[in-house]
Amino acid sequence: MNEIGELAQRLRDGLGAQALSVDVACGEVTVTVGAADWQALSLRLRDDPQFGFEQLIDLCGVDYLEYGNGDRGTLVAEGRFAVVLHLLSLANNWRVRVRAFCPSDDLPLVASLVGVWPAAGWYEREAFDLFGIVFEGHPDLRRILTDYGFVGHPFRRDFPVSGRVEMRYDPQLRRVIYQPVTIEPRENTPRVIREEHYAQDK
Repeated sequence: MNEIGELAQRLRDGLGAQALSVDVACGEVTVTVGAADWQALSLRLRDDPQFGFEQLIDLCGVDYLEYGNGDRGTLVAEGRFAVVLHLLSLANNWRVRVRAFCPSDDLPLVASLVGVWPAAGWYEREAFDLFGIVFEGHPDLRRILTDYGFVGHPFRRDFPVSGRVEMRYDPQLRRVIYQPVTIEPRENTPRVIREEHYAQDK
């Protein structure tokens, strides 16, 4: 058994029913966990010596709306929004991906992991800002990339490509103002023009 297979088996044996699934694909291990066990399982992955995932590499949101051209397959029952962690064990030289689906599509919510890995703070704010995922217990959950007056969450798949409003500086009012989008929607079709003997050996 290779190292990836050993890690996957250790996670299956050690996490038991807390792990809804442990999958191996493309040389990476993904653990799917229920939102109710999100924080407890994270603590276990950090503190249990057989895992030792002491370092948070990344945390992000995912929107599975129209996943696979509308067919989410087995993911349909799980929900539209998920939160994904990437963890590193320096002691064991292992990496793992952990995913939890938010129970509600209308108000996607999971527990904050700031108490487990303090570095999660800004990542959670980013996922809140871009996807609208709420992290319960976060000490300062507010937008981090968009303006405070921004309406909506721009990484959601149903967010319009051109947005809803645009902002500009008004020199007369001496401040930034919002106004409806003035860009006309259009579809660009690339046109390639080549000479008759383009890329032929001479």
